[in-house]
Amino acid sequence: MSYRLYVRPVPPFSDPDQNPEAQLFNWVLHDASGDAQARGIGDPRNAIEQTLGQNALDNVLLIGLIPGDEALFCVADIPAKQSRFINQALPYAVEEQIAQDIDTVHLALGRHTDEGYPVAAIDEARMGQWVALLSGWDHVRLESIYPDAALLPITEGGWAICLAGEIALMVSDRGEWLSMQSANLGMFAHTLAVPPSEDVVAEVPVTLYATAEEFEVQQAAIGELMSPGRLTVRRETLELMPLELLAYAHHHHLCQPINLCQGRFSNRSNKANPLKPWKPLIAVAAVWFAIQVALEVGMGFYYQQQADELEQQAMAIYREAFPEDRKTDAGKVRRVIEGQLRVAGSQGPEVDFITLMKYTGQEYSRLPGARSVNFSSVNYSRTRGELVVDVRADSYDRLSALRNGLARQGLEAQIGSVVNESSGARGRLTVSGG
Repeated sequence: MSYRLYVRPVPPFSDPDQNPEAQLFNWVLHDASGDAQARGIGDPRNAIEQTLGQNALDNVLLIGLIPGDEALFCVADIPAKQSRFINQALPYAVEEQIAQDIDTVHLALGRHTDEGYPVAAIDEARMGQWVALLSGWDHVRLESIYPDAALLPITEGGWAICLAGEIALMVSDRGEWLSMQSANLGMFAHTLAVPPSEDVVAEVPVTLYATAEEFEVQQAAIGELMSPGRLTVRRETLELMPLELLAYAHHHHLCQPINLCQGRFSNRSNKANPLKPWKPLIAVAAVWFAIQVALEVGMGFYYQQQADELEQQAMAIYREAFPEDRKTDAGKVRRVIEGQLRVAGSQGPEVDFITLMKYTGQEYSRLPGARSVNFSSVNYSRTRGELVVDVRADSYDRLSALRNGLARQGLEAQIGSVVNESSGARGRLTVSGG
């Protein structure tokens, strides 16, 4: 994880187009574990860049915190779930909550909640000025921009308030942020102390953050905040500037801010691609892979064509030797020839009645439980070279075993006219030389 640089412009705000060097910032630098490594109050941009350069830090993530009153919090109730439809419906869903022409407003979408989608609305031209002010720094790249009050740690069921001079930063438990004059805290407290008429009166927890000096200076405003009986105020004393509290809450996910860098202000397209240095090598590897695949495919077609030609030649030779055999194909020719050679080697070139009976008798004697197999009649056709045997057995499996044994000897064996009976099965076994 990279270093993070949190910067918060301090008033008066300069025009980034006219005199950006005059703008001063409060800032804090966090390492990957969230520990502060450097900080500054009221420093110009070049002083911050110089500090980063002296510490040999590069590609630091810059998180900009702009005044909370620059962006308006609103909620969009959109039933759609796909991002494309949500973005299309977003302007219409919040138009009535914004007192400005919606076409001149930049909208940033937050994570979906039970109430809908939280939305941050900011003037589009003003957003462009903030992006210009926080972009182009040495050693850093802009990661995100948030309303500063949105980074306060959330108080469950109530509000968190941070006193920062004349400004009070506030955020509710649903992520709604506000920035107001500290002198107006009493009015805000009385508003919270008045519950809706239909609700039961309950205490509202409020966490108040400030430095010891701020607590001393802001005693009158704090007294007005604590005067309504419905608010339960808990003080938290800060040892350092409020910016460090905001940075801590953001690093430890104690808040639910909305990143304003979305849409046309998104910085994703500017992020460095980690694969960019390897693109030439990837391109060469892709070309080599494509050539290799094409070569393998070409060789596959070539060898397949050679195999087809050899099969055709083998079948042509077989047809010349056995012109009457039309059943044998290229897949069975080897097995058939081996069987014929075995038969020819033992009995000569002619497969006659004696030879067929010999092999049939051998396979019959090898059957387990051969006595359960009976031959009822035996016929031989010299013209067809076939031995036809009517066979009866206690099961069809024995008939099938007899046929398979003859086939293993290279003979053509078939069983036809099979009849299953209560006592077994009977059929006609036809054996030929294959």
